Amino acid sequence: MDAEQREKLLADVEAYCTELRPIEELCYIEHRRNEQTIELARKYDILSMPIPTQYGGRGADVPTYLKALARIGREGTGVRTFFSGHVSIGQYPIWRYGNEQQRQHYLPKAARGEIILAFGLTEPDAGSNPRELTTTYRREGDHFLLNGVKYLISNGTIADVVIVFAYPETPHDDQRRMSAFIVETAGPTFEREELPSKLGMHSADTGMFQMNDHPVPLHNMLGDEGHGFRIAMGTLVSGRLSVAAGCLGVIEDCLAEVLDYGKQRHQHGKPIARHQLVQEHLASIELARAASETIIDRAAEAKQRSDDAPDDRELYSQADAWAAKAKLFVSGAAWDAADRAVQVFGGRGWSELYRVGRHLQDVRVCRIYEGTDEILKLKIAASLLGKDYAAFQ
Repeated sequence: MDAEQREKLLADVEAYCTELRPIEELCYIEHRRNEQTIELARKYDILSMPIPTQYGGRGADVPTYLKALARIGREGTGVRTFFSGHVSIGQYPIWRYGNEQQRQHYLPKAARGEIILAFGLTEPDAGSNPRELTTTYRREGDHFLLNGVKYLISNGTIADVVIVFAYPETPHDDQRRMSAFIVETAGPTFEREELPSKLGMHSADTGMFQMNDHPVPLHNMLGDEGHGFRIAMGTLVSGRLSVAAGCLGVIEDCLAEVLDYGKQRHQHGKPIARHQLVQEHLASIELARAASETIIDRAAEAKQRSDDAPDDRELYSQADAWAAKAKLFVSGAAWDAADRAVQVFGGRGWSELYRVGRHLQDVRVCRIYEGTDEILKLKIAASLLGKDYAAFQ
């Protein structure tokens, strides 16, 4: 991607966010899904930003894509979560691990918004440990039949295609190895339900689905059989970076809001921005912004090096560790920034009518999905100590 293409993409993202903002604010307050999130993304051609142009994408490099997600993150974690589900963990595994037929079939449609994607790993009783998944598959004729439930899936009730992970119903040997599938959701054997009772992200789709002998063509296995765990972990590197970038956007928006509000709001005969303890909050948010931007830049560089040499395991390990650091640090920083912003706004901050209150609700989940704080701390420690000291296998 050259400089002109990069500038055009970021300009399209800016225009998208500007047009989306008033619609998103109304949908959030009314607790209804914002259908314009997708429609306007089609209009500005930003549904496939990092995917190569030969598959309908914009061909953005990793740093550019993360800058775009940071800008989108300012409009709300729910908006950015849609892009993470559709692109970072939806399209990415097809591009990275799929064969040419799968790429040609699915990626251009996803870029045009003809299909929406999601990532189906989490289950009701399997979150941080994918090895405890109970979803299974078996082969019958020219199809696999999948059975199981996936839970808390972003884009779960609107997705036309889901990347699903499952274990063989009858293992081929003593080893129980996970496989990945490109699953089309149409048909009576795929049942789903929206999950609206959540803290925040009221305008975004979160759902669960159940597969009952759901047929998947043999050619829709993603990668080699038994390689699902590697595909899931590799995809989560992309997903964690997208969460970190979106959280940077949250910090940036909270900072902009408190700077503006601090100058307008008067108490004790002067703007509250002149009160020292309010300035302490401002300084802390700015420090969080600057540090987050720096760590994301380092993580983006590591991920780009890994993408450029996908068979280099050392570069992958570096990207994996940096993604964990970025996601852990920036999600925590965003939570603290939103909390401080609400404190500056006072009573008004404790309301969905104000952006800072919405950010506080939304961003809390970023310390849970795509790897909890606790799991990421263990990953970071393991990257320093080596596999012999891993807290879990």
